[in-house]
Amino acid sequence: MPTLYVAPGACSFGAHVVLKELGIPHEIAAVPLRTPDSPIHRSNPLGRVPALKLDSGEVLTENGAILPFLGDLKPEAGLFATAGSVERARIQEWIGFLNSDLHPAFRPVNRPEIFHDDSATHDAIKAKGTERLLQLLQIVDRKLEGKTWAIGDRFTIADAYLGVFWRWLQRTQSPWLAQLPNLSAFGARFDQRPSVQAALAAEQAPVQQKAA
Repeated sequence: MPTLYVAPGACSFGAHVVLKELGIPHEIAAVPLRTPDSPIHRSNPLGRVPALKLDSGEVLTENGAILPFLGDLKPEAGLFATAGSVERARIQEWIGFLNSDLHPAFRPVNRPEIFHDDSATHDAIKAKGTERLLQLLQIVDRKLEGKTWAIGDRFTIADAYLGVFWRWLQRTQSPWLAQLPNLSAFGARFDQRPSVQAALAAEQAPVQQKAA
């Protein structure tokens, strides 16, 4: 049975939602982040989640690898798409954008200290980061216009990943949400999915648990 290493509130939530959507038996191991003694370092030297430990003992890291891998395990579930199809490329396009652009854009806003040790610079780092993050969120909002989910009417692994950032914004009660009507409508649908509710409930318990 595979084990998914997660940290409540972290970007591992997307992979957790996908496992719940697929109904694949799995274990969830909740771990702390940014602590040198966290057990995540035994599975991922970078100390990051998600990490997916397979039955073979191999460990996959990074959402860009884990989400497509999981989607391909049960193609009949429709969370990914057929190899060689434009639809598959569109899903991968979303995942690439979220992984390479949107996710890193939160860092200068939430953790300016990783960019400069001098606390006097942090406000300026946050301000510039906020400007960039809002630009990217507005792009997301335009891409969602007229759609139920990222690529149309079907929930996919791209939506599970996008939902992570929706929850980050929602958690901080961001004033930007009024400027992002399409993303907000997406988020309301995302929050109602049984898989999302099940993943949230599972991550409330900071112990290793089995799930179906």
